Amino acid sequence: MTATRLRLGAQAAAVAGVAALLALLVWRLTHQTSPPKSGALAPAFALRRLNGPGRISLASLRGRTVVLNFWASWCDPCKREAPSLERVWRRYRGDGVVVLGVDSGDAASDARRFVAAHGITYPIVTDPNELLAANRYGLPGFPVTIVVDRRGRVVGGRLLGPVSDQPFRRDFERDLAAALRS
Repeated sequence: MTATRLRLGAQAAAVAGVAALLALLVWRLTHQTSPPKSGALAPAFALRRLNGPGRISLASLRGRTVVLNFWASWCDPCKREAPSLERVWRRYRGDGVVVLGVDSGDAASDARRFVAAHGITYPIVTDPNELLAANRYGLPGFPVTIVVDRRGRVVGGRLLGPVSDQPFRRDFERDLAAALRS
């Protein structure tokens, strides 16, 4: 009789564990942050600069086209796209374009090494706990680039890959051109 009770208790515990995991999965699926949609206002933020004092807010960049690039120092595709973003910054900043890098989940020292190694001169802010990336922008990984027009609206959606690679390059160029026309 005690063996039967133990077996029933173990089965009840297993069923309760499976039910708890299922509930957690359902909660996670129903409470995921939706990525910003094309035409919607980009989620606001103000983050600390990686190099130098102060913070940069998305609101402070209103009136400019913003190329918002989420990256991490350990991300190989991020390393590949860094030179392309630097070229965009140098070519278009006179036209009111700001490339803004958002270092996500890194220690500041790792991010600074990445910036130095890739010769990045555009502004970088830090999102050390990935709160902006995950909770406001609903990003699945890195790199992700979002073009924001002068009115603060998302153009074309998010690009889930390095803007230096096809087909992302073509989509990025299309989104940037559309933002510059708006």
